[in-house]
Amino acid sequence: MTARTLTPLDRLLSGLERALETVAGTPQGNRPSPGATIANADLDDAERRHAAGLMRINHTGEVCAQALYDGQAALARREENRVHLREAADEETDHLAWCSERLKELDSRPSLFNPLWYAGSYAIGALAALAGDAVSLGFVVETEHQVEAHLAEHMDRLPAQDERSRAVLRQMQADEVRHAQNAQARGGIDLPFPIPQLMHASSMVMKTVAYRV
Repeated sequence: MTARTLTPLDRLLSGLERALETVAGTPQGNRPSPGATIANADLDDAERRHAAGLMRINHTGEVCAQALYDGQAALARREENRVHLREAADEETDHLAWCSERLKELDSRPSLFNPLWYAGSYAIGALAALAGDAVSLGFVVETEHQVEAHLAEHMDRLPAQDERSRAVLRQMQADEVRHAQNAQARGGIDLPFPIPQLMHASSMVMKTVAYRV
């Protein structure tokens, strides 16, 4: 018995379901949190708020990653690239679940602007897909390179004793490096000026807002 081919309406409804799960649901990861076996550090109020602000940024970054992949997969021209993007999105769900769990442990919450971040990232992903799979995969490469860099920065900025959060970010960084390599191997191209610069500027706005709200 052959699997039924999804219609555009099927993909739309599936995309709406994924959006609701990402923004308002309780993400369930397939892998346990890398910080699960590390004891919670004794943080004072200022350290806890700072760690929570950084983890809120990373949670929002994973919301954006889900949206970007969803937008790209919805309009990918080649089925194998659509499958690749979905698989990467599923792995990013682990990151989303880990960050959500860590925020709760730090007595904090996700960014209130996550629906806005999701919508904007989905639109960017869809536009990238319309430009062709090579450009779309190039967006993945550039996005993951920028995420890799900011995760390294956050590992340095976390309170020294917060190894539980640091373990989460370390595994996320390793996964992002692999995602970039896989997208490049599939034909992702280097994005022309000024696209990487605009991506960096928009991420700086997101990080500034998400740290606080």
